[in-house]
Amino acid sequence: MRYIKYAFWAIVAICLIVVSFANRGLVELRLLPESLASAVPGFGWLGAAVEVPLFVALLIGVAVGLVIGLIWEWIREYKHRAAASRNRREARKLEAEVQRLKAEKHEGKDEVLALLEQTG
Repeated sequence: MRYIKYAFWAIVAICLIVVSFANRGLVELRLLPESLASAVPGFGWLGAAVEVPLFVALLIGVAVGLVIGLIWEWIREYKHRAAASRNRREARKLEAEVQRLKAEKHEGKDEVLALLEQTG
């Protein structure tokens, strides 16, 4: 299984390298369109252009998408994590209750017989 994982990541790396070499042309990136950045006072710097290779823009887009997806899933799975935490607390509480009831059941009995009943 480990070799399959290494092969998968090697294929992903090769694909990224090929895409990077194929898309080396410069593109202009802006956070806001010029008209919107100039219309909002104090946000003119968001309209500034940065020239980067196209593959950098693509990789930034993929990275931002992954981060947004991870955050979305973390938020979506909150109810499952909370339920699992409640179940673990309840299980610990019930285990403690079982141990307490076993101790009460064997109270006043011979210790050897009580130990045999607990293990059996």
